[in-house]
Amino acid sequence: MKNHTLIAALALLLGLVTACTSIDCPMNNMVYTSYALLNANGEPDTLKDTLSIVTNRRFPDQMPVLINKEFGATKLNVPISYDSPEDVFFFLFSNIITHNDTVYTSDTEYEIVTTRTPYVAIDTVTVSKTDFMHFESLDCNPSYFHTISGVKYTRNRIDSIVVNNKDVNYDFSKEQFHIYFGPRR
Repeated sequence: MKNHTLIAALALLLGLVTACTSIDCPMNNMVYTSYALLNANGEPDTLKDTLSIVTNRRFPDQMPVLINKEFGATKLNVPISYDSPEDVFFFLFSNIITHNDTVYTSDTEYEIVTTRTPYVAIDTVTVSKTDFMHFESLDCNPSYFHTISGVKYTRNRIDSIVVNNKDVNYDFSKEQFHIYFGPRR
């Protein structure tokens, strides 16, 4: 009889403990903005240069380099701060441009001369936003969601950036920005 009472008490205690912890708190409460890379026709485009994104701000547990040497991507996910009305990002584009030139040494002889020229371009992107706290539960740490109010950018390699969805939250399927690249100059 004592064993049955002890087992029943343990089962009740286990039920109470698991009932109180049924809230799933997010492991990482930082949210990201999603940039879709598109061509002039609005179709997905592939990043043909090497891209690094750096910020002048420090994010919790992160270095100022947010994306390092990305190549071939069609989307970029960039973290956004939670304590400033705007974030400044530096998009660093680099590549090696190869040129083949025909050099004639006589009327019948020639050689192909290959030159490799480094290509570097930097664009500054400033995202203006409003931050607000989001609570899942009292058991969880607060998160910060955002409403994008605008974007400014230089046009060295970027042709245009369009705000597609102004809400930034845990929904990673929504693209906040559509970014279009111009030709190399």
